[in-house]
Amino acid sequence: MGRDKALLPWPPKDSQGVPPGPRHTFLTAAIQLLEDPTELVIVVAGKNAASLIPLVQTTSAVLVVNPAPERGQFSSLQVGLHEVLNRGRDAAIVTLVDRPPVRSSTLELLVSAFREALSQGKWALVPQFEDKHGHPVIISREMIEAFLKAPATSNAREIEHNNQQHIQYLQVNDSNVPLNVDTPEEYSRLTTE
Repeated sequence: MGRDKALLPWPPKDSQGVPPGPRHTFLTAAIQLLEDPTELVIVVAGKNAASLIPLVQTTSAVLVVNPAPERGQFSSLQVGLHEVLNRGRDAAIVTLVDRPPVRSSTLELLVSAFREALSQGKWALVPQFEDKHGHPVIISREMIEAFLKAPATSNAREIEHNNQQHIQYLQVNDSNVPLNVDTPEEYSRLTTE
């Protein structure tokens, strides 16, 4: 991308076509989305911690720093999940900051469906749009432990595949679910839609 994706402006423009202020980013939009249905929002930072602190401090979120971000995204997931358990929580909603947030109605649907999935012995709920998996993913303590017990060289997809029988997939009508923004061109397409 050439810049920190967490700091990309979101939404790109308001209803009058005006770009957002510097505090309206993918990161702050994700925090705002998660603040209502959760007790705690944890942001995992790496080398970008200094640039994220001012944004996180304007919210109720907590910032933790991955001491070895060079190990990759999975190491950040493990750092965040350790913090979830250290703070006495038994479930987590996991999302990434390289994407616009899903609609609040989508998140409400996912939370409700996760409660039902737990009663059926599932460990995770994964949303999908047009058969493409995405985020946010909601996981129980059992899935958290599966991620934490995995070798550092693993990735989330491997752990998901190894625990397929414990995962429920839910079709949703939200095109942001599978969306990744990895290039300026992909971000530009978002801002023109």
